[in-house]
Amino acid sequence: MIKRLLPWLFVLVAGPVLAAGAGPVLLQSGANISDQASLQRGAQLYFNYCGSCHSLQYVRYSRLAKDLGLTEKQVMENLNFTGGKIGDTIKAAMPAGLGPDAVGAEDWFGKAPPDLSLIARARLGGADYTYTYLMSFYVDPTRPSGWNNTVFPNASMPHVLWERQGIQTLRPAEEHAEGGEGHAAGPSFDLVKPGSRTPEQYRQDARDITAFLKYVGEPAALDREKYGIWVILYLLLFTGVAYLLKHEYWKDVH
Repeated sequence: MIKRLLPWLFVLVAGPVLAAGAGPVLLQSGANISDQASLQRGAQLYFNYCGSCHSLQYVRYSRLAKDLGLTEKQVMENLNFTGGKIGDTIKAAMPAGLGPDAVGAEDWFGKAPPDLSLIARARLGGADYTYTYLMSFYVDPTRPSGWNNTVFPNASMPHVLWERQGIQTLRPAEEHAEGGEGHAAGPSFDLVKPGSRTPEQYRQDARDITAFLKYVGEPAALDREKYGIWVILYLLLFTGVAYLLKHEYWKDVH
């Protein structure tokens, strides 16, 4: 019986590892959802550069006000470009189209851009995948948009943040750097035209957007992390009390 089960156990355990090894080399995002300033900057960047096409259908404007330390007025004036109400879920500013008289994303692109509510959780690699994706756009004249991405090859999305990052080209595969023990460290790029942000500032931009999308994927994580330390302290205190009670109950026996 054990011999028959071993191949299946190997598939269950090794399958995800092998799949991860076959994917893109991911950068460490350093995204921190406990950094409220980072979440605020990420929200500002998201709504100004991503929210036109992508919705966040599982999050409400009111939740952003609560968790990001903003007033309802700040949210409605600076993050709401669709005319929605404070209690509405976040829809893309671009109309979906394909109605009798409507023209929108599906008419222009053939398919509406995906909702990004769970993108930081759905992709293997999580926040690191999102961060690396934002860092990996390069000029590609063969693509309709003029851009390509090493993390998501032949993606339809153009590089909406190019004015901030600048324009970079992809080095040939043989010129890519190597990581430790001879392993590839991932694609390398050359910045041929600087953007409005320095490379370090753009990395922070990508980190802020990633942190915001990580938060959006699980807003309750903020409360979980906030109360988690108190739960651990309570358990430690309870363990001490339980030990003293045990010692008191059993002292006559021992």
